Amino acid sequence: MNKQGYKVVKTKNSYLRIKRLMDIVGSVIALILFSPLMIVVAILIKAESKGPILFKQRRIGKGKKEFYILKFRSMKQDAPKEVPTHLLESPSAHITKVGSLIRKTSVDELPQLINVLKGEMSLVGPRPALWNQFDLIEERDKYGANDIKPGITGWAQVMGRDELSIQQKAALDGKYLENLSFLIDMKCLLKTISYVICRKGIVEGRSLN
Repeated sequence: MNKQGYKVVKTKNSYLRIKRLMDIVGSVIALILFSPLMIVVAILIKAESKGPILFKQRRIGKGKKEFYILKFRSMKQDAPKEVPTHLLESPSAHITKVGSLIRKTSVDELPQLINVLKGEMSLVGPRPALWNQFDLIEERDKYGANDIKPGITGWAQVMGRDELSIQQKAALDGKYLENLSFLIDMKCLLKTISYVICRKGIVEGRSLN
């Protein structure tokens, strides 16, 4: 590796330390701000259907180490647990009324702030693949995208989300890693707000090739 290469690596490593501090501060502030909403959502989930308030699912983290992602439960107890929702034949048959609302607004993702505090995730990074999404995991290996913490939101999320192919998602995750900086993280967070409000890129049901 040449001197320029070492400089780039050193800069990214320095930013990763800053990024972790940003994750801790950001997730604590977000948990405080959203705690009233999270309490209301928890009550509504429990009132509508039997089962736990939180949904845990095996995901792939940094270095392909497995962890359990946290979400507000948006589906019935008998729903398939190891299949991405956009690949289900008829997701509406499995999603609860409260679940439909919190999925549309991405409120179901808020418990992942706990994953961020635990150091399993970052506020921004590649979305964590399911443990059995071997094609996505393998494709990300080509770009080194499995070597960074996954995020609540990510570059692929704000560039197409469910409408993207596996290859496109992995390439965008690699692009994020290549350009890792405070600027791209802020840009991603701002774009996420727009995507959540406009519900861009969300696909519920098997509609992709």
